[in-house]
Amino acid sequence: MLKIQNLSKIYSEGKKAVDNISIEVKSGEIFGFIGHNGAGKTTTIKSIVGILDFEEGDIYINDMSVKENPIECKKLIAYIPDNPDIYEQLTGIQYLNFIADVYEVDKLQRQDLIKKYAEQFEIFDNLGDIISSYSHGMKQKLVIISALIHKPKLLILDEPFVGLDPKAAFTLKQIMEELCSEGMSIFFSSHVLEVVEKLCHKIGIIKQGKLIAYGNTDDIKGDKSLENVFLEMTKNG
Repeated sequence: MLKIQNLSKIYSEGKKAVDNISIEVKSGEIFGFIGHNGAGKTTTIKSIVGILDFEEGDIYINDMSVKENPIECKKLIAYIPDNPDIYEQLTGIQYLNFIADVYEVDKLQRQDLIKKYAEQFEIFDNLGDIISSYSHGMKQKLVIISALIHKPKLLILDEPFVGLDPKAAFTLKQIMEELCSEGMSIFFSSHVLEVVEKLCHKIGIIKQGKLIAYGNTDDIKGDKSLENVFLEMTKNG
């Protein structure tokens, strides 16, 4: 579903934020992307979703290049950023309907999915409220719901558990596993290594723009915890 091929991103000052990385995520897989702050995780994610252009390599979604077919690729994905910047003058339900309209989601389908996910995240009764009155966690829940209502083939998440209470984080993990069992692919970054270790079929570790480990989770961590492996691989020197 997702293929990153020899991707490099160079910023104007000459810094190579991402350096020749290649990753593949198949249908039904959860891929965890981990690294220190500034390692290149968010740059990679923004390249996948079309926010950033890149100088070398290519990214394919369902065998389509994001450079050559940007609109068609975006129809297949949903992106949840690390900070939920949304239209705060709208109510929750207005925002969800706006996103559903963008993706041309059928009226009945959107109603069913909005109700399902809003009840799971316990904000159904707040959907009539102005978003500016929401807490950070409520905004995060709304963004997650908006990402799911058009049934994307590929879900991209950047630190999705930040701001969520423990119950909501548990709910999100359940939803991720459920959707992958139905064939969705998920690519997400997180500093919560225990979650990555438990959820992900494959992982990649990035350091200073370079992919220093990539493969099946069990193969990379061996008989150690992912936290110990990560600290060993990313330590200075």
